[in-house]
Amino acid sequence: MSVTLRRRRMASAALGPDGFYGWRIVGLTALLTAMTAPGQTVGVSVFVDPMIQALELSRSQMSLAYLVGTLAGAISLPAIGTRIDRHGVRRTTIAIGLGFGAALVAMSGVAGFVTLLLGFLGIRMLGQGALSLTASTSVALWFDRRRGTAVGLSSAGGQALMSLAPLALAAVVSLVGWRSAWVVAAAAVWITVLPLGWLLRDAPAALGQRPDGVAARTVAHRPPRVSWTRAEAARSPMFWLIAAAVTASGMIGTGLAFHQISLLGERGLSVTEAAANFVPQTLTGLGATVLTGVLVDRIRPRFIVGGAMACLAAAMVLAQTATPGLSAVAFGVAVGASGGSIRAFETAVMPRFYGVGSIGAIRGLLFALNVGATAFGPLALAVGYDVAGSYAPILSLLVPIPLLIAVAALFVSEPVHRMTSEASTTG
Repeated sequence: MSVTLRRRRMASAALGPDGFYGWRIVGLTALLTAMTAPGQTVGVSVFVDPMIQALELSRSQMSLAYLVGTLAGAISLPAIGTRIDRHGVRRTTIAIGLGFGAALVAMSGVAGFVTLLLGFLGIRMLGQGALSLTASTSVALWFDRRRGTAVGLSSAGGQALMSLAPLALAAVVSLVGWRSAWVVAAAAVWITVLPLGWLLRDAPAALGQRPDGVAARTVAHRPPRVSWTRAEAARSPMFWLIAAAVTASGMIGTGLAFHQISLLGERGLSVTEAAANFVPQTLTGLGATVLTGVLVDRIRPRFIVGGAMACLAAAMVLAQTATPGLSAVAFGVAVGASGGSIRAFETAVMPRFYGVGSIGAIRGLLFALNVGATAFGPLALAVGYDVAGSYAPILSLLVPIPLLIAVAALFVSEPVHRMTSEASTTG
């Protein structure tokens, strides 16, 4: 009896004010991020070649279906963000998990271009978009001063686990075929996401806690901030700088990943060497995510944006010049550094700049732009290759985009914090 009572007290402490639940949220959201893999490019890429062959589609047709399905799915993300604000991350995550699994099952039954497009709509909207949005928003709600560190750890953990997805999915495809592999992925999502969603808590106040786990007296002197609405945030220049950086990284990074085997093959790498390049990308991305999480509250945002965009431009140049060996590894490092840093940066600074009252709606708009942008990358590179017989011309055409964003970051100021009227009169 004494052992049982002790366990109950320990469980109560873990859920009560004396045991901060935020660090559990970090772990839960890392797992949720990993489970978006079947809807991410890194997961879908495993299915591309066998589906092209079975459905008798060209690579451009596959990329077009991916583009249209992704764009259509992106349209719903602002509404999903609003539902997070209204119903909380817990209920929203469970609903998304149910829908995402159903969409993966539907992918097993695609028979042509139209059904493939609809399938991509479902898995991109619910996997890459909605589930990623709820996971990253959840961890941001539990932290304030340590938000950057928490976001970095959650994102890095999720990306590390997600890096295993291509190997696991490829093994399943080789064993049972691509149609059954989609069903296996759906089962994995249901088994994992639904319990994780149940364990989430919407905000520290739900457990009588405060962000960062600090005591009430520690934050009593801090004047409360007024949260921005989505419309107000959309009138902020900083919002559009962040949106530009995120969408550029999403569009170009997705295009590079989607065609990586072919792109690096053009530079003389074997299929195995090209696939192995995901390793330096993943390792560097993890390091950049954690480092950005630590730095985001210590240095000005313009430097992080500029650094991420410089790495993206370098990756595009190296994609045209790399050869087997160190230059190919440098390409992977540049891709990983750019993607990892901009993901952690966005998740950490949006609540800091605009508050948490409408953070779901604000980030939902940002995610819609990002997911929509990822649709264009694969098609742009595919069309560029079909027209020129090489990826180099289209990559040269796109290089100025991140460079212009890096320059713009030097001139965009941070949003001005607004305080409640009570705070302004008493402070």
